[in-house]
Parts: sequence; structure tokens; C-alpha cells
Amino acid sequence: MTLLRAKRLLDCSVYAALLAGALAWGPPAAAKPARIVSLNLCTDELVLRLADRDHIASVTWLSRDPRNANMAEAARAVGVNHGLAEEVLAARPDLVIAGTYTTRSTVALLKRAGLPVHEFGVPGNLAEMRSQITEMAALLGEEERGARLVAEIDERLAAIAARRTATHPRTLVLRPNGFTVGRGSLVDEILTTAGLDNIAADLGIESYGQIALETVALSKAQILILNDTPGGSPSLADEVLHHPLIAKLGTRLKLVPLPSRLWTCAGPSVLDAIALLADAMKDSR
Repeated sequence: MTLLRAKRLLDCSVYAALLAGALAWGPPAAAKPARIVSLNLCTDELVLRLADRDHIASVTWLSRDPRNANMAEAARAVGVNHGLAEEVLAARPDLVIAGTYTTRSTVALLKRAGLPVHEFGVPGNLAEMRSQITEMAALLGEEERGARLVAEIDERLAAIAARRTATHPRTLVLRPNGFTVGRGSLVDEILTTAGLDNIAADLGIESYGQIALETVALSKAQILILNDTPGGSPSLADEVLHHPLIAKLGTRLKLVPLPSRLWTCAGPSVLDAIALLADAMKDSR
């Protein structure tokens, strides 16, 4: 027997054991799942906001990092995973929650093993964000908590709209590698909800696209929003955010550092981003 064939047989036997174990457990017929595993940073946040701690088997290890996650403290109270099928199966979950674009091989394996896996997409606007919260709450058997959370979001949006001025400062977002956001994105709606005029949308940029620093300089923006990750490790992608030109632009427009965690995921924390931007526009030049 060749070494390669032996390895393949071993892999098959491991998978067969995992599959048999998963099928033997079987999810309990309960309305409210008692052992939830989340495999995505954004679903982590909603699970941590809506589910009881003792019903959460694990969330991703990323959710314990306060630089990138909004529920880091809560995440420290539950188990963590690294998106590996072995970890998930060992947790004996009765519900696995994943993102449409993440941990694809793990999700495929878990589905083959017969585990209940529910995938969530990426909301493109605030209405889809509300719908996703409601969907997650129903999945977790926490409809009342979901309804309260959506009501709190609507109350905050109404309060921000009530104090918004009639002016709409011209605004650009600058992210690592020179990326910005245009039409058809949640960030674009966040900007307009805060009362800002997104120049990237006027330039015809759809969703996400790159923008040259020369364009930023000539855009006549009044506010430049910079992606900010306090305490993050240095990277080449972030070099554009520290270019000397940005400092010079700060003499004629308002630079607003915005923690990326506030709008990385479509959840309640985007209201903090909207409020921060609404306050920033008050004294824009």
C-alpha cells in the first residue's frame, strides 16, 4: 500500500468517524437551541447580543479582540473556535451559524455530517440589517429580544434624524489600500443617514472601489473619514492612510478617524458610527 493511499484511507476513516458521531448526536427537537456555534465575526456579534451565554458553545476567536469586535467582553465569557470542523463537531452543537462567504470548506463538511447549519449573507442597507436581526432572533428562539433591539435601532435613528442639519458636507471615505465606498453599500447609507454627501457615489463608484490620492486631494471634500484600528499592527495596506498628503489635507478639511469595527458588520454598532459622523459634521469646514 502506498503512502498516499494510506493517507487517503486514514482521511476517509476520520471523516466517517466524525460523520457517525454527528449523526448519533442528532439535534434535539427544541425551539431554542442550547449549544450554538458561530463561525463568522458578524454572526458572532448578533449571537452574543441575542442569546443567553450558557446557550453559546463558541464564537470565533476574532470576537475576543476589542480592536476589531464590538462584543469582545461578552465573547470572553464563552468558548472560541478557529473555524475548524473538528472544533465544531467536538462542541456537539445543535445549531451552527455561518457567513455566506466564510469558512466554506468547514460549512460544507458540517452539512455533509448532517449538522444544522444556517448561513447569513451581508446586508447591503439598514433595512436588510433589521431583517437579519429579526431572522437571527427567530432562529435563536429570542424573538422578543430581537424586536427590542430593532426598536432601539429605530429610536436612535429617529433621534439622529431629528438633530440633523440641512447642510450636507461633501465627504469621502478612505480605507486601507486606497479603497472607498460608493453606491449600493451599507456604508453609503450610513453616510447619507448621518447627513453627509458621499462624493464617491457622485464619482460613479459602485459599492467598493479604489480611489487615487490625487482624486482625494482634488475632490473638494469637507470631511475625510479615515479607517481607524487603534492599536493595530503596522501594515502596507495602511500606508496610504498615513501619507504626508493626508496630513496636509487636514489643514483645509476635517479628518475623522472612525474605528472600523463600528461598520465592519451590519449590526447595532453602525448606529454608533452614524452618531459619530453626525457629530463630526457639525463643525466641518
